[in-house]
Amino acid sequence: MHKPYPRNFSHIGISVPDLDKAVKFYTEVMGWYLIMAPTRIEEDDSAIGQMCTDVFGPNWQSFRIAHLSTGDRIGIEIFEFNNQQNPENNFEYWKTGIFHFCVQDPDVEGLADKIVAAGGKKRMPEPRYYYPGEKPYRMIYMEDPFGIILEIYSHSYELIYSAGAY
Repeated sequence: MHKPYPRNFSHIGISVPDLDKAVKFYTEVMGWYLIMAPTRIEEDDSAIGQMCTDVFGPNWQSFRIAHLSTGDRIGIEIFEFNNQQNPENNFEYWKTGIFHFCVQDPDVEGLADKIVAAGGKKRMPEPRYYYPGEKPYRMIYMEDPFGIILEIYSHSYELIYSAGAY
């Protein structure tokens, strides 16, 4: 039996209440590329319509979607559903599922300030150091303007964790 090879990350889908506002935030604040402008997808017999029915079940009617890409070519699908609901608590980290995504920027503080200025918020008072006084690796948890949890790393994932336990 062969050991499995590490798969590349292709994309992630996120749901927001206002697609146009999300596209503006993610292109202007995060700097991501818009690769497909907001588009309405209808429940019908087209290939995409049938794929969505496979995933969502019948009677989803329609939704809007935009496709973006990060600087390292990771895709971001942003969905705006007709029956979109904001959860009361968007940070139920103890429940199964994705509770955050992380971006990398050497100017952690600067990006955090831009997110706050655009309507997001800090979930921590200031960035924290993984190895205080030893290495400059920093991080901070944030929320985008829609309550989606994101983290900012100053350095790559491999660098931060390659030293082993912290």
